[in-house]
Amino acid sequence: MICQGVVQYLSLSGYDAKGFKSLEEARTAFSEAVPDLLVEDVMLPDGDGFSFVKEMKAKYPSLPVIFLTARVDESDRILGFELGADDYITKPFSPKELVLRIQALFRRLDESGTVSGHVYSYSDPDGNSLVIDDNEHVLTINGSPVSLTAAEWRIVFCLATNAPNLITRAQILEECFDYSFESYERVVDTHIKNIRAKLKPGTWIDTVRGYGYRFSGKKG
Repeated sequence: MICQGVVQYLSLSGYDAKGFKSLEEARTAFSEAVPDLLVEDVMLPDGDGFSFVKEMKAKYPSLPVIFLTARVDESDRILGFELGADDYITKPFSPKELVLRIQALFRRLDESGTVSGHVYSYSDPDGNSLVIDDNEHVLTINGSPVSLTAAEWRIVFCLATNAPNLITRAQILEECFDYSFESYERVVDTHIKNIRAKLKPGTWIDTVRGYGYRFSGKKG
């Protein structure tokens, strides 16, 4: 019933939305066409949504994901973001809030692809190079492209273009998201963990304990 209600509300809001009663149905749909956004529950009749998102992200790294679930524990939230989710909404929820969050996510995706014509180059002490091409919306390390989610891209761009200044977790939440994750600043830590795992080789982001983060790459 919740699935049907969400699909109807999203359709009334102008989106082409489809709902599935099982993960198997969703897999079949993915094999036919990859959606612009996946809104995923966790507790499902034929598996769990966390595993499904991990599976889909392995195949489609840039797939935007919003979890919509009754799993409210902080550990579940953190796991969702570790898997690459862009947002995590808990039940009970307002359909209007869901639409607003989807609009915010698509707005971030649109803005991250805005042509600005800037290319930023950085290096580390080991001779690794990191290039952010804001025109093509591409980040490369030593010439190899790195796949980032919309949230990860905005965080890296924020840190790099403000280097060497320290950026607090609160500033990252304010500048990189259109709303606060209910003061869940640990969400920022989770995104940073994911980003660090992707920005290899090299060490590009330093932690300033108790305050926030600083981009350590040298410009030029």
